[in-house]
Amino acid sequence: MKPVKTGIIGCGVIAQHHLRSAREAPGLEVVAVADRDPETLRRTAEEFEIKKRYEDAGPLIDDPDVDAVVLALPAGIRCAIAVQALKAGKHVLLEKPTACSVAEVDQLLKARGELTVGVCSSRFTFLDSARVARETVASGVLGPLRVVRARGLLAAKGPSGKPPPPWRLSHKLNGGGIMANWGCYDLNYLLEVTGWQLRPRTVLAQAWQTPAHLAPGRAAEGSDAENHVAALIRCDDGIVLSLERGEFLSLQSDTAWQITGERGSLRLQMVPGQSEAAPVINDVAPADYGVVSKTLVEGPVEDVNHLMPIRDFAEAVSEGRPPRTSLEKGRLIQQLTDAIYESARTGDAVKIDPTPIP
Repeated sequence: MKPVKTGIIGCGVIAQHHLRSAREAPGLEVVAVADRDPETLRRTAEEFEIKKRYEDAGPLIDDPDVDAVVLALPAGIRCAIAVQALKAGKHVLLEKPTACSVAEVDQLLKARGELTVGVCSSRFTFLDSARVARETVASGVLGPLRVVRARGLLAAKGPSGKPPPPWRLSHKLNGGGIMANWGCYDLNYLLEVTGWQLRPRTVLAQAWQTPAHLAPGRAAEGSDAENHVAALIRCDDGIVLSLERGEFLSLQSDTAWQITGERGSLRLQMVPGQSEAAPVINDVAPADYGVVSKTLVEGPVEDVNHLMPIRDFAEAVSEGRPPRTSLEKGRLIQQLTDAIYESARTGDAVKIDPTPIP
């Protein structure tokens, strides 16, 4: 397979993961990098032995040797650059979240044409545990689904000592707070393991900002987005999607993902813990007995979270197929994110017409 010649725009922390992963992705070759900070650009280009370096996205996009671009940038500046790249005929891999709004995703869909656009919120769907969960749900052994739930609550730790990035809890710079940063992973994961069959209709949510006593060293000055969000989403067929995400919280960390049906349920861990395990446990309740549990997957877990999105993207470009999380799937995640923010802002339930998934 001819490698997809790729440029990476933005050389921050997440770009370093993309660059290391690209070394293990045979279908992709990074030929150029761009960043507005000259020192970051120089250091990155030298470390990864990349000859072409640009201090602006435009010249990299115009480079005829570049087939595709990875946008390792905050969502607040990403849409315009993505549209520019698509109009120049480049395939695009978007960091998460997909965008700052559904309106921005629609701009990308309009500009995409026959090009490939992938979304990195797919990261945890490549774990073997996600595959087993998806196959178990598809088999029908759980019966009709009732509740699909994600709970990812992280205890407040001491300040890191480094200034918090201003984009992390900013609606303008990155489309939101913990919902944009981690809730998109939760939604992508749960929608994937349930086969994208959920059709969300009504969203009721609440969000809270970082408490004043915990904000120093954790939230940049002027942060206006949430560090804690809870949402209840009613879907077709009486299925409920429940999501609670938070960081810098006054509690002990509590993480669990669960899919409950009439006949059985799955207990999951989207993110491997300290044991590097992401177990899948199937609980069933036979008519003549109590609940019986069976472990379907247990550690260790292969570290593919950063490798697989970029490898899958390169393969999708070469094979002419959609990536694991396509722009249409990204739009559905963005619809839910927008509705969660609107409901949290107004206090009212928000109706949505879910994006059709090809």
